[in-house]
This record gives sequence, C-alpha cells and structure tokens, in this order.
Amino acid sequence: MPIKKILVVDDSPTERLAMTELLVKNGYEVATADSGEDAIVKSKSETPDLILMDVVMPGMNGYQATRTISRDEATRAIPIIMCTSKGLETDRIWGMRQGAYDYLVKPVDQAELLGRIKALG
Repeated sequence: MPIKKILVVDDSPTERLAMTELLVKNGYEVATADSGEDAIVKSKSETPDLILMDVVMPGMNGYQATRTISRDEATRAIPIIMCTSKGLETDRIWGMRQGAYDYLVKPVDQAELLGRIKALG
C-alpha cells in the first residue's frame, strides 16, 4: 500500500513544521497532532497511512500512544515510526515492543526518513 497521508506527532511546533515541510515537498499529505492523546484521536479520524511519533511529550508519551494505536482494532494496521531524541538501545527496543515499526533518533536524517517511508510503500 503506497504511503500518501502521514500523521506527524510532536509537541514541538518547530519540529512539526520542519517535518511537514519536508513531507509536503516530497509529495505527501500531512496531518499533525501535538500530543499522544491527539495522536490517538487523529489516527482514527484522519486515517493516515503512516504515523511519525515523538516520544517525549507532556501527558501521554509516544510509547503509550504507540501502544494504544497498535493494539486498537481500528488503527493497528497503521505503521508507526518513532522519531525521538531518546537514542539508547533500550529506548529503541522499548519502542519496538510498544508496536513501533521503526525507530529513528533526532535529529532525523531527512534522506534516511524518506527512504524508510518509501520502503514501506
């Protein structure tokens, strides 16, 4: 299934804007969420083909949101790539255990991110 619509989840407006600009420039439709709770709602209302999930956010963090989305019947088929500053191997393993498809450490290499998105499609 080709990736057309991507949900970008990050509490930083700067990160959301940078990611949105990169993705739109490369032909993707983008929706955004600024929290884990918002990500869960929008994963259902926006029906994205992919979710790019930050981890460190106030309230529900990215691990909790990923676990909820990946275990919900309505959203479990949506792949999630975690994009986070948490770069330890234990962080990556924990993210994958919560249901993430992939894990990238910020600052995210744009070419690498685009390559991983294309590989999914």
